[in-house]
Amino acid sequence: MTDTEVKEPKIEFPCADYPIKVIGDTGVGFKAMVIEIVEKHAKINHDINAERQSSNGNYTTLQLHILAIDQDQLYNINSELRATGKVKMVL
Repeated sequence: MTDTEVKEPKIEFPCADYPIKVIGDTGVGFKAMVIEIVEKHAKINHDINAERQSSNGNYTTLQLHILAIDQDQLYNINSELRATGKVKMVL
């Protein structure tokens, strides 16, 4: 593939079970804040969410499954979460 060729997106939209991992500082209200932000942009499947803390308890990882409709939606979720200052990484 040359530099001028465009790669096809790896995600086929809409994607009904798109996983998002959010890693951030453990603290009161972290989970609620993340869910509130993500729900502004997407429908969350609350049946399959997961949460765990790092071994020393400093960080919390939330895995949410959403209905992803396009790349802009994912970008907006990522941007708003990172802007909080409490989120370290969104995967």
